[in-house]
This record gives sequence, structure tokens and C-alpha cells, in this order.
Amino acid sequence: MLTGRNSNMLTWTASDDNARVTTASRREWLRAGWLGLGALGLADLLATRARGEAPGIVRPGKSVVFLFCSGGPSQIETFDPKPNAPPEVRSQTGWLKSTVPGMEFGGTFPGLSQRADRLAMVHSFAHKTGDHVQAIEQVFQAGRRGGSSLGCMVSRLRGSTHPQTGLPTSVHLAAEEVDPQYSNEKQRMLSADSPAGLGPAFAPFRPEGKGELNQALQLRLPLERVDDRRALRSSFDRLQRESDARGLMAGLDRFEQQAFDLILGEGRRAFDLSNEDPELVARYDTAHMETGFKKFRPSALGRQLLLARRLCERGCGFVTIQNPGWDMHADSNNPGIVTGMEMLGRPVDHAVSVFLDDLAQRGMANDVLLVITGDFGRTPRMNRAGGRDHWPQLSTLALAGGGLKMGQVVGRSTPRGDAPASSPISLDHLLATVMHSLFDLSQLRLQAGVPREISRALEAAPPIAELVG
Repeated sequence: MLTGRNSNMLTWTASDDNARVTTASRREWLRAGWLGLGALGLADLLATRARGEAPGIVRPGKSVVFLFCSGGPSQIETFDPKPNAPPEVRSQTGWLKSTVPGMEFGGTFPGLSQRADRLAMVHSFAHKTGDHVQAIEQVFQAGRRGGSSLGCMVSRLRGSTHPQTGLPTSVHLAAEEVDPQYSNEKQRMLSADSPAGLGPAFAPFRPEGKGELNQALQLRLPLERVDDRRALRSSFDRLQRESDARGLMAGLDRFEQQAFDLILGEGRRAFDLSNEDPELVARYDTAHMETGFKKFRPSALGRQLLLARRLCERGCGFVTIQNPGWDMHADSNNPGIVTGMEMLGRPVDHAVSVFLDDLAQRGMANDVLLVITGDFGRTPRMNRAGGRDHWPQLSTLALAGGGLKMGQVVGRSTPRGDAPASSPISLDHLLATVMHSLFDLSQLRLQAGVPREISRALEAAPPIAELVG
């Protein structure tokens, strides 16, 4: 049986032959796994992480999917093909007119060209960093290297777990690496997606990772025994309430239930694609398209985007998706532009097209903001080997949904596609636009307790005017 010896100590006794008496603090009981589900006790961890929430500023039901094309996608072969430029400058994969006058796409994006009314292209997006490591940090951390990433800021403001489902509010979906080159890209993105000074409680959840919340999600017993543990916890709670008039366990119920919900309920189901309509899974699937250079793997992008939709549906506020391989120099380690765009551009076109259709059919198009970008852009002039090299002076940026104004080109680039020809759109503008889609910024600026790092970042620039005006 269970008794309360004092306000901090609990004793458990049992009557079977293997029984023993254990006296421990409540936290030790949780750590031991009798009440909790993981090494630290998931319920305690959820309670701690939920304290970041700033109520009253969150736009209900809104999410962001951040599709990061690491390596640096060419601004020309994607969404600014320059058909009238000299042959060595214009898109090497051809170009496509779209359903919106004035919006043109590179030749590997036929699906998106037919959905142009749901997209906004930014032709004047730029920053100053041409090194992969530094550029990835710059973009993830909205121009503040060493600061917190966008996803971690969102987690800090929303609370890092959803109050109903227990689902993490920031999730990072890593790509399967196939050789050391892509492993490097993977680690760069994981390192850049950092909570920094906000604290580790607001780090993104990685389904394959080893962080605090990930460890807490790893069950220490078969699923069929969880009900037994739930019964044990119920008995523990009942007896403890009877014996502890001061309510030692008060306040734990909500987070214990969240723990079970996350592992056995909506949170667990969100990551299980076997629950999805098989026909829809097949529509999303890009596994028939191989990506890589010296080694190849089936493209996972379609399933990543399907998982992102499922996460957003259940309250995840920010989903980062890795899509590596865009460093198209045409050298001993990288493909050229034509080969690379066929390999990577077509899966993006296919998966994003299905994603946009799926959101529209579910009435979620205004609730989910998709951001497509990468490290930097690429040189306007082709190199002799058939590739393009690093070029941060003009970068790729496209957005879809989120309740923003779509079906337009924002800004202008020079005729050669080498620099903004109108006022540059910066990482500060991108940060403010993302935050605008998720939060009431006027209320956020008045909110007490917002970390100075976040409030200062939001003071740097307004959202992109053409998208929110």
C-alpha cells in the first residue's frame, strides 16, 4: 500500500513475496518510472515546458512549415527564371508561365506554376553571408547568429507543448543522410535550430533525436502494460489524496494526462502515418524520386510534408523540414544545375503541390504558412562545369498560405538576377512576417515577460508589407 510519511516523502509497500518497502521523494518516484513515463517523468517535463506560454497573443490554429533547402537553391531555376537574360544567366531548365500574370517558374515546377495564386514569390530577398555554416545559422536565427532559432522563439511564446494534445509546438524533421556530405548538412541545420539563451526546454522535438522530451517519450515498457501503469497511478493518486490532506499531488493531474495523451493519444497518432488515408499517402509520396550524388536514397519529402500537415492539424506551431542537396556547383561533390534541379526541384514541385491541395481541401490554407528558402542564392552566371556557385546577394524565398496575400511577386531583381532592384527584403522582414502569421504583434509587444531577444528581433523590421497590408 501507499502512505504519506511527510509532505515530501512517500512510501510504497506491497504484499507479494517480492515486496519491499521504498521511501523516496516524489521526484524520485517520478524518475523511477512508477508514475512517470520517461527518465525525467514526462508529466513533470511537460509542466516545466508549458510555463513559456504567453496567453492572449497566439492566433488560434495557426502554424508554420519551414521548408529549408540546404546547400543554397538557385533563385533563377526556382522562382525567378529570367527568360530574357543571356543564355549563361537564364534558367537552364527552361521556364513556365503560370496562372498569375507576371509570375514565372523554373522548368521543374509545373505543378506549382498551376497553383501560383496560392503562392507569393519574393524577388528581392538577400543577406550577406556566403558560407554554409554561417548562412544556415543566419537564416534559422533570423540574422542573429548565436541567437535562438525561429522555431524556438515560437515555442517560447506559445509554450513548448500544446495544452490539449501535449504535442511539442516546435518539431524538426531531419533528412536521412546518405553520405558524409549530407550528414554535414543535416548537422548544420540541427545545430542552427537552437534555443540558445531561451533554454533547452524550448529546443525543437526531433522524432529521431535524443533531447529531454525525446527521452521522456521513449516508453520503458510495452504499450500493453501502460494501462497497468495508469491503474497504478490512479491508485497512487487516490490513496495519496486520502492520506495527504495538504494535496501533495495537486496540479500534477493535467500534466500526467498530457503525458498519456502524447504517448498514446493525439501526439502519438500524429507521427503514425499508418492512420492516414492510403490514397492520400500515395499522392504525397516522392519515394519514386531518388536524391543524392554519389549515393542515393528515395526522396522522403512527400512524407515529411504529410507529417507536417498532421502535426499542424494537432497544434504544432512550427515544423522545420530538412531538404538537403542544393549545393549545385557541378564539381566532384555536387551535381550541376540541370541534373540537380531534376533531382530536387521535381520532388519539391510534386510534394508542395499536393500539400497545398490537401490544406485547401481541409480548410487549412489560411491556417498554415509554408516558407521555402535556403542558405543563400547562386551566382547569376553559370560556371564552366555547368553549375552555379554561392551568391547571398540574392536568395530564394517563396511563401504560401498563412492568411497572407498570395498570387503575387514581391519586389524586383535586376535583369541578371544578381541583386534586388527594389528595396531588399531581409531576414528581419521574414521573421516579422512569420511572427505576424502566428501572433497578434500589437499585443505581443505589450506582453510582460517576453524575452528581450525576441522583443528586440521584432523591433528590427515590420512584416513584408505586400503580404500583410
